[in-house]
Amino acid sequence: MTVLACRVAMWDWRIDDAYAPAILILLFPLLEWLIHVFVLHWRPRKVAGVVLDTLLARKHREHHVDPRQVPLVFIPWKALVWVIVGYNAAALIAFPRLGQALTFMVTVAVAGLVYEWTHYLIHSDYRPRSRAYKAVWRNHRLHHYKNEHYWFTVTTTASADRLLGTYPDPATVQTSPTAKNLHGVA
Repeated sequence: MTVLACRVAMWDWRIDDAYAPAILILLFPLLEWLIHVFVLHWRPRKVAGVVLDTLLARKHREHHVDPRQVPLVFIPWKALVWVIVGYNAAALIAFPRLGQALTFMVTVAVAGLVYEWTHYLIHSDYRPRSRAYKAVWRNHRLHHYKNEHYWFTVTTTASADRLLGTYPDPATVQTSPTAKNLHGVA
């Protein structure tokens, strides 16, 4: 909220403040898919005798084991701190005006809150009422309970999944024995 308060207090609004947020909103399904596939579903790797296994990947594997455990639904706070510091620093460096950077920061924060809230609702007892939310709910549930190799988007109705070939007809997909135990790794 501090970033939002700073942005509002600064006032200096220009049309180019809308470019980065508009691009982020358009790319968000793809970014969400990429993060889910390459960061959250990261397989532990041994390099020079050292096992590389990120906190986010470990927590995501735990989330697949027990998708209804509320603390595992949310981004781990230790990682979230680094994400917030990183994207804020990147925004301050990348944008020529402070107003643009602050607008981008607010947009990322709102997108993050929408993601977290949607993900929480999907894993709660709340049942979808709208057609759009039913599609989001169904796709993410398929990812957890049918096959972890498909249906990676969380907040959209499979837009990036359709684009990147991870949105098959569920009737054609076998139930995966590792949906609850990603990569067979404990």
